[in-house]
Amino acid sequence: MDKSTINSLMEQIAATRAATTKELEEARVRFLGKKGAITELFEQFRSIPADQKKEFGQLMNQLKNAAAAKIEELREVIENNGAAAEGTAKEDLTMPGSQYDLGSRHPVSIVRQEIVDIFRKFGYDVAEGPEIEDDWHVFEALNFPPEHPAREMQDTFFVSRGEQQTDENGNTVWHNPLLLRTHTSSVQVRTMEKKSLPIRVVCPGRVFRNEAISARAHCIFHQVEGLYIDEGVTFADMKQAILLFAREMFGPETRIRMRPSYFPFTEPSAEVDVSCNICGGKGCNICKGTGWLEILGCGMVDPNVLEASGIDSKKYSGFAFGMGVERIAMLKWQVKDLRNYFENDLRFLNEFNTVL
Repeated sequence: MDKSTINSLMEQIAATRAATTKELEEARVRFLGKKGAITELFEQFRSIPADQKKEFGQLMNQLKNAAAAKIEELREVIENNGAAAEGTAKEDLTMPGSQYDLGSRHPVSIVRQEIVDIFRKFGYDVAEGPEIEDDWHVFEALNFPPEHPAREMQDTFFVSRGEQQTDENGNTVWHNPLLLRTHTSSVQVRTMEKKSLPIRVVCPGRVFRNEAISARAHCIFHQVEGLYIDEGVTFADMKQAILLFAREMFGPETRIRMRPSYFPFTEPSAEVDVSCNICGGKGCNICKGTGWLEILGCGMVDPNVLEASGIDSKKYSGFAFGMGVERIAMLKWQVKDLRNYFENDLRFLNEFNTVL
């Protein structure tokens, strides 16, 4: 190794050009690779006499630094010019645009909108309210007795304990705590407090209950509840409205049946089943051989609920109903695991790309 060799490599480095990342990599390997020219010179450096090592060492370091700087300079030029790895421009304006996969609406959103659209055709408005509510709108105004289990921590997510007060015995009590709403009936209460009569609304929204997550239950789910209040509203009006809804949602041949039930805010109350749209009511594994599928709860609004919102229960009557959106979606598409709606698995969501 002599100085002329080093000078020659320095000139080659200065004259190096690269128009693509491929050419740049070839230049880097030629000079700085494991078998590159500069690497070989460092191998030869070991045989240099001791009295010359300092001088040649400085020249070798200058050569290596020059090569590294040149490679970095060429890389910046290529990136700024938008050159591709194979020597073609990154942006070719003559080429057609890239094809991107389009997303789709979530199945819960699809069913929620379908439910709302059906009731809009029946003359119902849409009402919405806050997800963080107070005890009055979730429980008290809906005729929940103080000892009702839904008020306890095992069913309800409480945000704050509310206002601290002292009862007649000197004990500390907490009044009107804040909580995550357990049903959208709270929106019905707010509607009754503010909206002029008659009232005909549906209340879609997300609700929360402190339940163990499984294939059949979740701590978060969606509801659509309905409310109709006017003079002379009867149980027969409610039954007809629910029948029309069921036939719009599940098909014109759908039948319904009502079973007596209990809800604090309605009297009388009922659970509503629809004839299984899979087997036509004959019995299958979806309906567990009964021919019926439960879809919602309903009832005539309790007079106490009307009076709590300032409505004269002797002049007005009404009915209310509520359904789980996930439940309707499960029946509509035979989804067996409720958790699929919340896990954002693209394999599941892509099944609904063609659903409008």
